[in-house]
Amino acid sequence: MRVESNVIAPAGVTLGGLGVLGFSFSLPATRLAVLGLDPWFVSFGRAVGAGLLAIGYLTYTRAPRPSGRQWRQLAVVAVGIVIGFPLSTSLALETQTSAHGAVVIACLPMSTAIWAVLRAGERPHRGFWVASLVGFMAVLVFMFTTGGVNGGFELPDLFLLVGVVLCGLGYAEGGALSRDLGGARTVCWTLVVALPVSVPVTVSVALTSGFARADGTAWSGFGYVTVVSMFLGFFAWYAGMARGGVAKVGQVQLAQPVLTLVWSALLLREPVGWATVLTAAVVLTCVVWTQRSRVQRVGNG
Repeated sequence: MRVESNVIAPAGVTLGGLGVLGFSFSLPATRLAVLGLDPWFVSFGRAVGAGLLAIGYLTYTRAPRPSGRQWRQLAVVAVGIVIGFPLSTSLALETQTSAHGAVVIACLPMSTAIWAVLRAGERPHRGFWVASLVGFMAVLVFMFTTGGVNGGFELPDLFLLVGVVLCGLGYAEGGALSRDLGGARTVCWTLVVALPVSVPVTVSVALTSGFARADGTAWSGFGYVTVVSMFLGFFAWYAGMARGGVAKVGQVQLAQPVLTLVWSALLLREPVGWATVLTAAVVLTCVVWTQRSRVQRVGNG
């Protein structure tokens, strides 16, 4: 079965945009958290905190249990968004800046689109790939010309690239699964699936590393990545993908690197120049372009 669409899904794009808005502060918040907390605690501890919230939500809504196939899909999502991406970014941002990390994160929409082909049964047409590439290049040029990149390729960059690949997988698999489970239940069950791994790692790290260096700023960053980045943000993100398609809505995240720098400007009083405005306009154009491009879905899932 093939389903083809070249119509913009306003609800999907809006929900996806809300998710991106929440995610756009994830790197700065993670950077703040790892300055005072062990990166392993940050990556797995936020999964535990979000997992407890997920249990509360699933219990309150009396959510039905997933099927056997869906449990396997949830495990794949957990590897991508609960373990792989948080751990990779936490390790990278222990020594690297969030602005530098935003450069590599610019690859995430492309990674998501590729995984959408491999895992979600979507087949974007040529115009989609052209728009995605133009938006990706616009963000990279912006980051290079505004000082977002300093130095050569280092180990933190490798961590970030691994995180991008795994996160794209988690986005695509979770977006496809959300068509059946819904966005909220998909992320909640994913967090529950990850608890047998996230709880023991969190406890072990907490007992060995302690919290001597943690201050209010570090805990604030940890709180953000727990409640927003790991929980509420995915409610909107996966719901948007379920409505608008994984590949299309995934391209909304082209705006995330620019938004990350905007947060830095607002919080750190850094100036926002004409390049930021111009890049934002190019990215917005490319996002609209991808929404108007045709995407075929192969099969029923």
